[in-house]
Formats: sequence, structure tokens, C-alpha cells
Amino acid sequence: MATSDSIVAPVAVEPDASLPKSPLNVGAKLAALKRMSPAALRDKYAEVFGEPSRSGHKEWLIKRIIWRMQANAEGDLSQRARKLALEIANDADLRVKAPLEPKSESPDRTVTRKMQLNGGGVPAPGSLITREYKGQTLHVAVRDDGFEFEGEIYKSLSALAKKITGTHTSGFLFFRLGQYGGGR
Repeated sequence: MATSDSIVAPVAVEPDASLPKSPLNVGAKLAALKRMSPAALRDKYAEVFGEPSRSGHKEWLIKRIIWRMQANAEGDLSQRARKLALEIANDADLRVKAPLEPKSESPDRTVTRKMQLNGGGVPAPGSLITREYKGQTLHVAVRDDGFEFEGEIYKSLSALAKKITGTHTSGFLFFRLGQYGGGR
């Protein structure tokens, strides 16, 4: 049994050339594994790997067991494939030092500051509110007479949030304004 302090090297599994190759029906084996309980999967893991599993996570156990069963049936990576993988890993450019911090006085950098809200919690007219939503960046201009979004003016942020989401939503929370929406 391996302890948490020891490191166990993976064992290369080569098929026995004297035995005829039996095809593994992966779909049937996978379906059978999915029907098993986590305790039964742990027993199967111990049978296939020769050591008990410290995990009880069903999906992880299924993936590991089916992988090992395939490796046992069809053989592991060839020596040529192992050598190529090792060469690729050795040739990889690895960063040994953290990147330098960019200079803050660079003119192409954007500085984001916390905006001061008016007494009612609404940003001052002329402000631009941005929000990422479903892969799009929404830009809302704050005006004296409301909020402009895509050429249309809305009287409140909640009306605008309802237009965007299709459901009634607090505009302050949706656009993450004030003390309640900033951390979401």
C-alpha cells in the first residue's frame, strides 16, 4: 500500500504478445462502471491498479478504471511515443521568472477607479457604465434624462436591465453598482 509520503511511478503496461488480442468493448464496460456504486468502484480500482484508491469521487474513478482497462487490453504508449513526448517536454520554453510589471505611465493603459455615486446612488451624468453579460460587453451612457443603451433612452436602470435580461431585475445589482453588487 502506498502512503501519501511515497511517490509511485506509473507502471508501463505492455500486452502479452503470446496471447491473442481481445478487443475491449469500451461502451459496455463504461455502462457497467456507471451502474456501480462508489464503494464497488473503489474495489474495482484496487483490482485493476493493484492498490486502493484514496478517492471516492465516482466520475474520477470511472475515468481512471476505464483508462487502465484500455491500457491493459491494448498496451500503453510505445517507446517511440514516450521518447517523443519526453523530447517535446524538454524543448518546451518554460518561464523561470515572473514577467515584469508594466509601467503605469504607459499611455495605452486604462486605469479603472471606483466611481463616486450621487446621493441617489446613480452615477453622474456623462459617466459610462460597462458590464460583461453573456459574452457581450454592454455600454450604458448616463444622461440627465435617463440611461442610453443602443440608441434608446430608459428612465431607470431597472427598466434597462429588464430589457437586456427579459426578466425583472434590480438595475443596481445587475450593473453591480453600490455596496451590494460589487462582489458578484
